Amino acid sequence: MIYKNPVIKGFYPDPSVCQANGKYYLVTSTFQYFPGVALFESDDLVNWDQIGYVLTRSEQVELENINSSGGVFAPTIRYNDGRFYMVTTNDTTHKNFYVYTDDIYGDWSDPIGVDQGGIDPSLYFEDGRTYFMSNGTDEEGKSGVIQCEIDINTGKKLTKSKCIWQGSGGRYLESPHLYKIGDRYYLMAAEGGTEYGHMITLARAETVWGEFESCPYNPILTNRNKAPFIIQGIGHGDLVYDKNGGLFIISLGFRQIHMWMPYHNLGREVFLTPARITGDGWIEAGADGTTDESYEIAGDFTQKPLKTYTFENTDVNIDWCFMRIPAKENYELSKERFVLHGTEVTLDDVASPTFIALRQRDHVFEMQADVTVTDGEGGITIFMDENEHYEIALRKNENGSCEAILRLNIGGIKHIQNALPVGGGSARLIVKGDCLNYTFSAEINGKTVTLGSGGTKYISSEVSGGFTGAMTGLYAVGGTAGFENFKVQYK
Repeated sequence: MIYKNPVIKGFYPDPSVCQANGKYYLVTSTFQYFPGVALFESDDLVNWDQIGYVLTRSEQVELENINSSGGVFAPTIRYNDGRFYMVTTNDTTHKNFYVYTDDIYGDWSDPIGVDQGGIDPSLYFEDGRTYFMSNGTDEEGKSGVIQCEIDINTGKKLTKSKCIWQGSGGRYLESPHLYKIGDRYYLMAAEGGTEYGHMITLARAETVWGEFESCPYNPILTNRNKAPFIIQGIGHGDLVYDKNGGLFIISLGFRQIHMWMPYHNLGREVFLTPARITGDGWIEAGADGTTDESYEIAGDFTQKPLKTYTFENTDVNIDWCFMRIPAKENYELSKERFVLHGTEVTLDDVASPTFIALRQRDHVFEMQADVTVTDGEGGITIFMDENEHYEIALRKNENGSCEAILRLNIGGIKHIQNALPVGGGSARLIVKGDCLNYTFSAEINGKTVTLGSGGTKYISSEVSGGFTGAMTGLYAVGGTAGFENFKVQYK
């Protein structure tokens, strides 16, 4: 069958994958959003269903007053002796920790800390031993991929941290993962930064401690020189075998908004690239060391399209997420209607506004909801971070009148693009997106009026910085807003 990349669309970065009980399981970063660490399941590596999150309790993750793109960095998922482990970094608190579960559909444990620094931690299990690695600095002051042995029951270090590889020479060495294939140990990592120079590099050794020699044709996978090309930023990968014995690299990457416009607003997404062991025992990926839009692989299955998202067919605990730790009393969420009780916290604040969102999954879409405000402000936001977001909303004024507004917030500059009187405090709010623009409209008494538009490139990582992606959210500030007939349809 032929599949198309990305295999998981939207802001789901830093993927890691493991195989267990005839299925595949994948986790991705969530940064300041809650619940933390998105969790997926698949039968075929192409079609992925989100089955929940790993960090679902506030005591599992510290997110209070964490800036956008802080919080929960790159996770790794591994399966050993009937138990799943997820290890990650809270980059804001500079703590590495892992949690575990014996039931992939159930709750995960409280965090177990590991006293080793760096980010992007990973686990490797062999012969009853557990090895913990991250990219940082060892106890002798040597920087690179550092490793120690730990007691998996307590997180206690059993050896000193040792630098086992310093990469192939690219900047920002990260995302180390260790595997044993045949008699050799393979260390795969990312270099070049998670932007247009991103790449996957490889080393191998005869023992788990090295010495590791670099692959002579590093990087083994990158799209950094594949231009003009929509898919860029390929890196931060994990190896996995499919049920037919085929080898693949699951990686992050992103799609530019246009072939000639180097901006991406959907965040870093999940890509799947076929790989193979070479005659000299190294690993090659793709047709030419790059990730393409589509591949033909063995298997009798069909890639599923994006669904239309509504209140009825989404699960609040799976599809939706909040900004940092939410105040649950501010949300009344049902299959028919969402009611949001806004506080004085706005979308500009590094706190937890009354905000619930889906990830934007593709460039071309239409989003709408019937919105009613009793006081304050409520509406739809296209949100990247505190400084870059657009919203169309209904706002009650002090004299009791209501208006529909379009606010564009770019670089912290807040501009009301338009204001339209609304009788009765209710209107249908509509957002249409394409590769280059978001267009905002209000339907009042059967008449649709366009309030304006904003460029997608200003809601992009190249403008805002950071590591997240555009969210399609509902919010309320300073009053109560009700939402009905919600729909996001991708074209």
